Amino acid sequence: MFDGASFIVDGKGELAQQLPAWHETVALAEFDGGTPKTVRGSLDDRLEPNVYAALTMGVRDYVQKNRFPGVLVGLSGGIDSALTLAVAVDALGRERVRAVMLPSRYNAPMSLEDAKTMAGILGVRYDEIAIEDVFAAFHHALADEFKGLPDDATEENIQARIRGTLLMALSNKYGSIVLTTGNKSEMAVGYATLHGDMAGGFAVLKDISKTLVYRLARYRNTLGRAIPERIITRPPSAELRANQTDQDNLPSYEVLDAILEAYVEEGMGPAEIVSRGIAAEHVAKVVRLIKIAEYKRRQSAVGIRITPRGFGKDWRYPITSAWAEWKSVSA
Repeated sequence: MFDGASFIVDGKGELAQQLPAWHETVALAEFDGGTPKTVRGSLDDRLEPNVYAALTMGVRDYVQKNRFPGVLVGLSGGIDSALTLAVAVDALGRERVRAVMLPSRYNAPMSLEDAKTMAGILGVRYDEIAIEDVFAAFHHALADEFKGLPDDATEENIQARIRGTLLMALSNKYGSIVLTTGNKSEMAVGYATLHGDMAGGFAVLKDISKTLVYRLARYRNTLGRAIPERIITRPPSAELRANQTDQDNLPSYEVLDAILEAYVEEGMGPAEIVSRGIAAEHVAKVVRLIKIAEYKRRQSAVGIRITPRGFGKDWRYPITSAWAEWKSVSA
């Protein structure tokens, strides 16, 4: 994303005129001889307002310039889809945004309540399409094949893929583009399902870490209530099995994002990251997950980049490699 923020300096290099960022602006510059007249103007250098404006502009430009009539957001009652929905409404207006909740047996009642509440706050069309019958049909079709085998990630991924299929069906029927809701932290370690929650045409949070997602959600609420507080404060969960939380399989997002920033954006090696005081076992696990999830990221939707290095053209790593640098990580 390019912020604009054009400016004029005088012959001494001093700022004479500053235009705003993230908005198309035409301004007149006046000169006294060869010296530009000073015009009052400044930029907000806080991270959250700039990133939120970048996301909003990115969604608006992509949808309008590609002539989509609107967008679809699979709303889950979680923080990522909530932030995506808020960005979409701020970018396009509520009339061009539709939220769809696709509940299963594992969704907590509060997820449905919070999703419906948020849709009501923003005034978007909200629909629920239960996936339980479709999920049962998959179980029935695979009963003989999976007989005697315990449930595992297979059944979890089936639910995600049912949701992806239904959202894409709505997209095909009505022409609206599906906004995927996964964040950079999840995509980094492969905490996403191919043809499931990765299904869609544009990834709004593709370069936004999970910790920044929370900061942006709180920032958005300072502009006017949009995201229910319970969505922000509850433990994050994919809700694909009973009593599931993200931290069942991952280190805390504070630790995970610190490793990702150092490794992906700053180009540091695992040993250097450990020297920052992060546990070696966490570094080794996260670096390994980043490497083995490369094939998923190559198949992900295009999205908005706001960091020095996002996954995509800025990140070059082979899908297949025998090099296992994480094995040499030690305290």
